[in-house]
Amino acid sequence: MGITTICGINWGDEGKGRMVDYFASSADFVIRFQGGNNAGHTVMNEYGKFALHLLPSGIFNKKAINILGNGTVVNPEALAKEIEEIEKVIGSIDNLLISDRCHIIFPFHILLDEYEEERLKEKKFGSTKRGIAPVYSDKYLKVGILASDLLDKDYLYKRLKNNLEFKNQIIEKVYNKPKVDIDEMLEWGYSNGKKISRYIKDVIPIIHEAMYEDKKILLEGQLGALRDIEFGIYPYTTSSSPIPGYAPAGTSIPPYEIKRVIGVMKAYSTCVGEGPFVTEIFSEKAEEIRKKGNEYGAATGRPRRIGWFDAVASRFGCKITGATEIAITLLDVLSGQESIKICDRYNINGEVIDKFPTTRLLYDAKPEYIEMPGWDEDISKVRNFFDLPKNAQKYILKIEELIGVRIKYISVGPVRDQLIKR
Repeated sequence: MGITTICGINWGDEGKGRMVDYFASSADFVIRFQGGNNAGHTVMNEYGKFALHLLPSGIFNKKAINILGNGTVVNPEALAKEIEEIEKVIGSIDNLLISDRCHIIFPFHILLDEYEEERLKEKKFGSTKRGIAPVYSDKYLKVGILASDLLDKDYLYKRLKNNLEFKNQIIEKVYNKPKVDIDEMLEWGYSNGKKISRYIKDVIPIIHEAMYEDKKILLEGQLGALRDIEFGIYPYTTSSSPIPGYAPAGTSIPPYEIKRVIGVMKAYSTCVGEGPFVTEIFSEKAEEIRKKGNEYGAATGRPRRIGWFDAVASRFGCKITGATEIAITLLDVLSGQESIKICDRYNINGEVIDKFPTTRLLYDAKPEYIEMPGWDEDISKVRNFFDLPKNAQKYILKIEELIGVRIKYISVGPVRDQLIKR
């Protein structure tokens, strides 16, 4: 059967949660392979509307095992609260596992995130201040704390001591803040570890058994390709790699087992946070689209920046994710627009290019647009591509032509069944 990965093609907030929820309804396993609670996947189903931050988007499928893979970073206090909130609606969550190799976010990681943004002032990266960059930094400095460490108080103390001996020097001497108390962090880690201890497991044998039994496995990434630490708009990226290429490292699944990559993009562009955004629009039209599409960050509530569809950025996102097919979301939001624009090339100081460059050049990039006629009809009840207004069909086909990957799914609303499958 092979394994399917769902990933964002752009800057995140593409509607991945909505698509993961759709595919998770028939999956045996749903595995998050990177990121933490710094972003959210919005899901609407028979239970209601939810913004999931750490829980995999398949948590509502009681028949599916949901796993936080080793590539994720977990704030146990935040996760315990999220579980509690979801359990109020769906009952006891017994289909969740957390890899014992996940790295743990502590309060001092969040403090360091805040202190660094404060130090940077106007040069800040637009962090969500959830401790993500500091915890991934600890991972690669080899001073991180694993989920399994929370289960042994004596060992946890040793790991915290090793971490904070160095960290407190930075906090006191660089940020001029009071040092972190190790005993306080020990109690926080051990007590919050108890809240999630029943979920912490060695998941590698479970994942590999599922793989060899040919179970239907769905791998879920967070954010999008243009926020990838390797290929995104560095340094305005996340601190991990949300592309399918990282999924094997974040789950223990061999790369050759991933047969299908579903890339998710919006029918227009949105971006949360700092950094260059070539097709951004600032007119009343941007506010109109923002309100109609409810374009506010699921994790932070920040208004998303709005732009016309960027085929240059999307084509790049498709290439680095290896997308085999595309799901395009929020097409219904564009209903009522007299005309719609697609950026197909950038003009950088007089040179016209169709490749996505590094951040340095993006600052000087000006969009060159194709303008297409819009449509007025409400398309939220359409379930067949050929029942869409002709101009909506032409818009989708033009995007497909420009990105070079087949658009197989078209979302015309937030609910699971508001979907056209071509």
